Amino acid sequence: MLSTRPYLVRAIYEWCVDSGFTPHVLVHVDEHTRVPVGYVKDGQIVLNVASNAVRDLAIDNDWIMFSARFSGVSQEIAIPMNRVAAIFARENGQGMHFEVQDAAEGEEVVQATGMPEDEPPEPPKGRPQLKVVK
Repeated sequence: MLSTRPYLVRAIYEWCVDSGFTPHVLVHVDEHTRVPVGYVKDGQIVLNVASNAVRDLAIDNDWIMFSARFSGVSQEIAIPMNRVAAIFARENGQGMHFEVQDAAEGEEVVQATGMPEDEPPEPPKGRPQLKVVK
């Protein structure tokens, strides 16, 4: 039987976009989740999935995948659908919460990547600089 979770996640995402809100997902991180581990707190991470914050967003029945920048470094993010704990609008908190399920046996494994778990990411040194290219 198909899970309703991916359909509800896509529906809440579309509602946020259509309403002018910023969609965020709350993810329970485990060894199947590919996120920058330096930003994980208490085994969870909240990610902005608005179209202006991510690139190549794909929400299918098994995964949420996209590219995003963390401290100026582009990273590929892959979240198993069963690890999504909530999707909600940042502005008003409305959305939907889900019970987090353990990975099914035989499910494809995507290792956590990014920065070492014991070291938070280092912010870039100095002031940000932009150059006008003509």
